Amino acid sequence: MSQLRFGAADVAGVRLAISPVGETVSSMWALDDPVRHAVHLPWIDPARATLRRPDIAVRVRPLVELTRPRRWLPDFLTPPAARPDVELAEQLEQIAATPPDVVVRDLLATAPRRPLSPFGWALLNDPRGLLPQLVTALRVWYDEAIAPDWPRIRALLEADIAHRAALLADAGAGQFFGQLHPTLRWLGDCVISDDPWRLDFDLGGRGLVLNPGIFTDRRVLWNLLEDSPPAGTYPVRAVGTLWEVSPVPPGDPLARVVGAGRAALLSLLDTAATTTDLARRVGMSCGNVSQHLSALLAAGLITRTRQGRHVLYRNTEAGMALLRASRGG
Repeated sequence: MSQLRFGAADVAGVRLAISPVGETVSSMWALDDPVRHAVHLPWIDPARATLRRPDIAVRVRPLVELTRPRRWLPDFLTPPAARPDVELAEQLEQIAATPPDVVVRDLLATAPRRPLSPFGWALLNDPRGLLPQLVTALRVWYDEAIAPDWPRIRALLEADIAHRAALLADAGAGQFFGQLHPTLRWLGDCVISDDPWRLDFDLGGRGLVLNPGIFTDRRVLWNLLEDSPPAGTYPVRAVGTLWEVSPVPPGDPLARVVGAGRAALLSLLDTAATTTDLARRVGMSCGNVSQHLSALLAAGLITRTRQGRHVLYRNTEAGMALLRASRGG
């Protein structure tokens, strides 16, 4: 069991952000254990084929070695996102600028779990010389395996953040952390995490950055060291929809009235969603989705609300009634 102790400034400093480098690093877990990560098989199969290419394997090897099964990750490898729309290049620059003593400290912190890999030992002895190889490995793996699917991954992560941000604003930190994951609960001025790591951190006014993760499945993962920037990655909501395309069934009566695209969108808007999330799920471009949403909005079948920088759409009562009638309900 771990605990994170909050002051008033820490509660006010809770932030939600997307971490491209975090997804790049954690994707290696899915390659190693496809049964555990079966939801990602549509991505795993081509990604494994990519990693078998000799030109990719040799360049990605430093990342593979630092993310071997059941190893803790060094904190410098997954820096908290500096802002919600951070790009991979900025995070790679942050990793590349890690002071050598921090690289050594973070690597040694992982050693109690498993001995360091050969590259881990080499990096420990020459952090300044070998850190560029690790940064190259991250960039290559992102470009080859993550970037082609990044729009749909980002859409899912953004939808999760919009949902969590609304909960934090409406219900406060206690309910926010209580609903973030079943292993967490808010107790007084602490977040208690049911995990095997026995961390005990005082956030010390630094706040906390939380990232949703598509390859994080069982627990919230925290930075290991109290001296590291406070950060955690939690399992994203609705990950089972990530690789789905949801066409309207042939012969759907609602599609004959409003068109297949608009019928597909109405069927997905029982819960609030963003344009990019809807585009990913129905397999249309964001431009086409926006046109359909405008028509549905004008007809009074959906509503539009803003949560921070996100615009969310959801069915109105009229839209729900139309769906029920088309389904014979």
